[in-house]
Amino acid sequence: MTEEEKFNQELYEEHFRVAIFGSARIEDGDPRYERIEELAQMIGAEGIDVITGGGPGIMEAANKGHKQGNKNGEAHSFGLNIALPHEQESNRHLDLEKDFDRFSERLDTFMSLSNVVVVAPGGIGTMLELFYTWQLVQVKHICSIPIILLGDMWPELIEWMEKWQLDHKLISQNDMNSIFLADNCKEAFGVIKKAHDEFQKGNKDFCLNFKKYKLQ
Repeated sequence: MTEEEKFNQELYEEHFRVAIFGSARIEDGDPRYERIEELAQMIGAEGIDVITGGGPGIMEAANKGHKQGNKNGEAHSFGLNIALPHEQESNRHLDLEKDFDRFSERLDTFMSLSNVVVVAPGGIGTMLELFYTWQLVQVKHICSIPIILLGDMWPELIEWMEKWQLDHKLISQNDMNSIFLADNCKEAFGVIKKAHDEFQKGNKDFCLNFKKYKLQ
């Protein structure tokens, strides 16, 4: 079976998956890298899949930590790679990977796979991933999955959203309900664990996004 066939087969397995977005520029040894590595260990130990952009930085931290935590090998570590002018190399901690030429197709695959999204510090690409997820939740193209903003980069953004968008009625309070601010891994994992428990119960409010947002 080819890598593409393995990936496509796994796509339609009913597994709980956490997408982790963040900067490719944050290096090993940085506290932000170590925080994501720790969180991913917790996710792997729980038998939950993780999905990243497959490259260096925060993506590497997530795939690396997941492999460390996934002792029994039941969970999977995905990498959705993107072709860039300065070629991005896959990190070496992936179980399954897929290459994309276009950001739009890659984002849609993230959305079809993810049951929770964790957003670590990052630049323009990370902001795109955050707001793309948030908009699809808003318009109900995907389920109301938790969007966890991890670290001290995010509270001021949420304050700005509340001041300039919520208070001016450009968005509604319901649009804020999927957002969770987390200071540390324990807080972030608490949200993930609660969502995973609901998923395992088959809670009627928890659907699989690959069914709701199926790729053509």
